Amino acid sequence: MKTGSVYILLCSDNTFYTGVTSNLEERLYQHHEGLIPGYTHPRRPLRLLWNSEEMDIQDAILLEKQIKGWSRAKKQALMAGDISELVSLSVAYRDKK
Repeated sequence: MKTGSVYILLCSDNTFYTGVTSNLEERLYQHHEGLIPGYTHPRRPLRLLWNSEEMDIQDAILLEKQIKGWSRAKKQALMAGDISELVSLSVAYRDKK
């Protein structure tokens, strides 16, 4: 089974970048060195704020897509480990619909 993890970076413009990888150390090196064109390249330096435990790569991909759809506040609650705030923000989002 191939495994992967999800990670959140803080970019130099104070935005978050969420990604998924099967080798976090290598992927961080690639981001920091500018070897990956795209969103993070012009926003270096970067700082790793959060990463998940390793999981099945397909589950990691699904989690990455889910987190990418979240608000900044909800991502911050995840990184802080504030489960009650995550739930509160999820309920607030559902109530807006």
